[in-house]
Amino acid sequence: MATNTGHEKVEKNVGLLIVLVVLVISVGGLVQIVPLFFQKSTTEAVAGLKPYTALQLEGRDVYIREGCYTCHSQMIRPFRAETERYGHYSVAGEFVYDRPFQWGSKRTGPDLHRVGGRYSDEWHREHLINPRNVVPESIMPGYPWLERTKLDGALTQTKMRVLRTLGHPYTDEEITNAPKDLEGKTEMDATIAYLQVLGTTIKTRR
Repeated sequence: MATNTGHEKVEKNVGLLIVLVVLVISVGGLVQIVPLFFQKSTTEAVAGLKPYTALQLEGRDVYIREGCYTCHSQMIRPFRAETERYGHYSVAGEFVYDRPFQWGSKRTGPDLHRVGGRYSDEWHREHLINPRNVVPESIMPGYPWLERTKLDGALTQTKMRVLRTLGHPYTDEEITNAPKDLEGKTEMDATIAYLQVLGTTIKTRR
């Protein structure tokens, strides 16, 4: 009479099987993830990277609030088809000051990681008001209310102080001057300021 092997015993014992599966996944995950915390290329900012200014920081919040990340990724993969279209592939050190990062995986619209400086402020303004004015085939919705909505910077200084505790090198002067930097600005101004800085730390071919 054949006896059960160790493998068969594990398969027939549901509780033991679950424990072993969790153990294997945990060990495998730790082996892959933990070393990344000690690699400078993934934990340190690339040369020249600066935290978002008060205006850019508020623009980023508008970008997230309006759900722009659902159609636009911000991560260029290291493949020729991507680098020829968008520019230099994305590097981990470029996202040190992104909380949360906006990598994404859905591209109904183009990737935006290297969009900074590619178009003028006026182009972005027109595009956000009515995308079809500059890209006739666009299916992107317009955001005309951004132009009419004054920027609310009541929490900007608080955000900057919290981010400083997380390692963002904001100075006391930058935090103090935040309300002045936002004075008279609209949500459109802030969103454009954010878009214009994306991916500009690493200079790429246009």
